[in-house]
Amino acid sequence: MEQMPPRNTSVTVADVARMAGVSKATAARVLGGYGTVSDRVREAVTTAARALNYRPNELARSMTTGRSGTIGVVVGDIENPFFSLAVRGITDIARQAGFTVILINSGEDAETEKAAIRTLLAKRVDGLIVSPARESDIDHLREATRSGRPMVLLDRGSEMLGVDTVVADDRHAAEGITRRLIARGHKHIAYLTACDTPDHRFHTPADINTGSVRRRIEGFLGVCQEAGLEGIEDWVHVGAATPEHTHRIVETMLTSAQRPTAIIASDSVIGLEVFKLCRELGIRIPDDLSLVSFHDADWTSVTTPPVTVVRQPVYKLGETAARLLVERMNGDEAPATRIVLQTDLVERASVADAPA
Repeated sequence: MEQMPPRNTSVTVADVARMAGVSKATAARVLGGYGTVSDRVREAVTTAARALNYRPNELARSMTTGRSGTIGVVVGDIENPFFSLAVRGITDIARQAGFTVILINSGEDAETEKAAIRTLLAKRVDGLIVSPARESDIDHLREATRSGRPMVLLDRGSEMLGVDTVVADDRHAAEGITRRLIARGHKHIAYLTACDTPDHRFHTPADINTGSVRRRIEGFLGVCQEAGLEGIEDWVHVGAATPEHTHRIVETMLTSAQRPTAIIASDSVIGLEVFKLCRELGIRIPDDLSLVSFHDADWTSVTTPPVTVVRQPVYKLGETAARLLVERMNGDEAPATRIVLQTDLVERASVADAPA
C-alpha cells in the first residue's frame, strides 16, 4: 500500500500521479489544464490532489503552458480613491476569468513605472494594464508589447502606441462644469492639479504629461476663452501632488488680493484638501467660494455642504480594461480600440453665484 506523503513536505505531480494510479504526464495534463483526458482520470487526479493538499508550482506550469495566470497592473497612486476603485473593477473581471492580479504603484514616476514593467515581464505576466505616468515616454511600453504581451491603457492613452485604451470623456466634462460656473457669474476660476511641470508653472496644456488631466485643462481653457476671460492660464495651478503642496498652493490663492471665486479640483484628494483649508480659513462654501471636484468620492456627499462633482465611471473603466485584456489574451486579434466612457455632473450644494 502506497504511503501518503506527510502534509508538511512539498507535494509533487509525481506524488499525485502515484495516488491517482496514472502516469506523471497524465497527472500534469490534468493539473496544468491542458491536453485531453477522460472524466474518470480527471476525477481521480483532482481527488488525489485535494487529498494531498497539492499546490502547483506556478513557474513550472508557466514554462509548460506558456501562461502564468497573472495580469500585471501599474497605476499612478493606489492611495487615490480613483485608482483603488478602478483596480477593484480590474480584479473582479480578472478573477472571473481565472487570473490573479499583480499590482504595482508607480507614484506617477516614469522611472518607477519602467522598473515595474521590467519586474512584471520577468514574472511572465500574461498581459498588462497600465496607467502611464508620462504619455510621451512610452518606449518601455512599446518594448513590452513587442514581447508578445497584450496591453491595455487605463484612463490615459497614447496615439503613439497602438493598443486598446479606455478613458473617460474628460474634456467634455471639464467644458460642462466650466460653462456652469461662468453662467453663474464666475470669472476668476482656478483649476488645480497634482500634475507638475519642470519649472512648477503652467504655460500651455502641452506642459501636462497626463492625458486625462491635459484634456480637462484644454476643455477648461477653451470655454474660458470662448467667454472672453483673459489671462485664464494664470489660474491653472500645478504641483498639488501631496496634501502639503496642495495646502501651500491653495492658501496662497485664497489669501491673495485677487483670490478665485471658484476652484475646480482635478481629483477628490485635492478637493478634500481645498475643503479642509476653507474651513481653517473661515471661507464659506459656496457663499465665498464655489468648489467642484472630479471623482465622486464618498466624502463628497456627506460634507456640509455636499460637494458638486464630476462622477466618473471609475469601476467601469477598470472593468472594461480588464475585459479587453482578457479577450486579447484569449486570442482576439482585432484592431486596437479606444473606448470613451461618459461622465455625469452631480450637482450638490457647493456651487453658488459668484460673490458680488
